[in-house]
Amino acid sequence: MMQALNKHTGAGGSYPHAADIDKPSGPRVSFVGKLFKYGAIGRVTLRNHFAYVYDFLIRSIFLILIMYIFIQLWSVTYRGEGTSLIEGYSYAQMIWYILFAEALTTAFPSLATRVEEEVKNGDVGYKLTRPLNYIAFHYVGYVSEVTVRLLVNLSIGGLLGIAIFGWPDFGWGWMGFLLMSLGAITINFLLNMALALCAFWVEETRGLEFVYHKLLFTVGGMLMPLELFPKLLQEVCRWLPFQTVLYFPAKTAVKWADISLAPMLLTQICWILLLGTGVWMIYRRGVRKLNVNGG
Repeated sequence: MMQALNKHTGAGGSYPHAADIDKPSGPRVSFVGKLFKYGAIGRVTLRNHFAYVYDFLIRSIFLILIMYIFIQLWSVTYRGEGTSLIEGYSYAQMIWYILFAEALTTAFPSLATRVEEEVKNGDVGYKLTRPLNYIAFHYVGYVSEVTVRLLVNLSIGGLLGIAIFGWPDFGWGWMGFLLMSLGAITINFLLNMALALCAFWVEETRGLEFVYHKLLFTVGGMLMPLELFPKLLQEVCRWLPFQTVLYFPAKTAVKWADISLAPMLLTQICWILLLGTGVWMIYRRGVRKLNVNGG
């Protein structure tokens, strides 16, 4: 049975009105206090995931298999083209680009699945009444989990790249990748959260997440740099947020000398502000229509 969260449960209990969900009673917490609170959530999440590093190592075998396929594919492509550069990328740069993009892609957990399950089993009702912002709570946990996964993926993928091409000369590209990855992770979280919050209206959101992942694979620049796309498609991609998730960090790492960092960072910031506003609006409307299963 589907029951409105802001009315009452079948067991006779009641939830607060949606307008009061994120305004719990009690003393106000300072901004610094909130930082410590969410920082503690992030540390707990980190410790939890470090306890399962071996699981991440097993998952990383999938990354090695994918990279093996791309190595063979691009090796044939470069030999067939008879050139050392394709759209400014050498063979080594192309493989390193895909490696960075894959490391990020496989580090992203499924946010839609979590929110969807919380709505279905009613856990969302209890989380909304806690003295925590629901979106911020998921964000710090998401960033912590992605951090652990990304470090493992970069370690294993980096060893693979070094074994094939030797130590790369990226210069400040390493630092650029880490800087761009922070914005990329935030934008990916916001895009996923926007889809996940659709669970407030519909029960199944994994189909939306599936479509989003396919957009990341293609126009997001995971399969290849956007420079290899037709000119018209490149222009379309520049107006979409997907390029900021994978293409920006991976290109920054391998093409540090050729990029303009400031415009890329500004683009990420603009999308964070725009998507953040959109997610907040969806969230505010969603908690007023939220339905959960059972009593």
